[in-house]
Amino acid sequence: MTTDSTEPVRTRTEGSTLVVTLDRPHRANALTEPMMRELRELWARVAADRMLRSVVITGAGKAFCAGADVAMLAEPRSDVGATAAEELSFLPGPHLGIPVIAAVNGVCAGGGLHFVADADICIAAEAARFVDPHVTVGQVSGLEPIELMLRMRRDRAVRMALLGSSEVLDAQTALAAGLVSEVVADEDLLPAALELGARIAAGSPEAIRATREVIRTFEADLLRRHLDAGWRRVQEHWSHPDAAEGPQAFAERRPPSWTPLGQ
Repeated sequence: MTTDSTEPVRTRTEGSTLVVTLDRPHRANALTEPMMRELRELWARVAADRMLRSVVITGAGKAFCAGADVAMLAEPRSDVGATAAEELSFLPGPHLGIPVIAAVNGVCAGGGLHFVADADICIAAEAARFVDPHVTVGQVSGLEPIELMLRMRRDRAVRMALLGSSEVLDAQTALAAGLVSEVVADEDLLPAALELGARIAAGSPEAIRATREVIRTFEADLLRRHLDAGWRRVQEHWSHPDAAEGPQAFAERRPPSWTPLGQ
């Protein structure tokens, strides 16, 4: 199942664990529409592989995932999900019957936080950093805070959402907030994730599948309506001048000129 090294997503199998690496290190593994389509197709293939017992997702280079590529934010989207579930269908969790482990090796920003919220288990390297920069670049953070409040302390999730790029959580702060379950040395991250995969493989495949289904159904029932409302609000904001000004200012490396409230 290994993809060509020139592709933005690489896979390899370690025992019964599939390691999926986001591989755009020159762009901090930021997501593009083709990359998200590739991930959707990958999860369909993974779901059909009965020999796999877990998935580990990590990033190439020094970043985990910087969220949506700023170039994608600056242009009209050609592939927009009608619901939050459709928009987030590049995530593995809803497609699979096996546990997903997020191994956060570096910066995890914006849409990259979806992988953390979607994972059944999240561990981090000491170099990991977590930030939600949406409001800093003129975008509404309408999905990530809702997802993360099931994973971490509300006050930390809200600070990230409202303070944008000025609120960066290091690995130990993320651990204390409940965002990750374990922090390990950078060089130990993948071995630790693979050890978790091996421990999962020691259990009953069907019992683990059913247990995971119970947990994820509970979470989905809590979140679905609120995520759809948040996704509508995100899209409504795209017509606001700030939604274009933020990415433009970021690209030009200048302070943004925001539209005053009420105008």
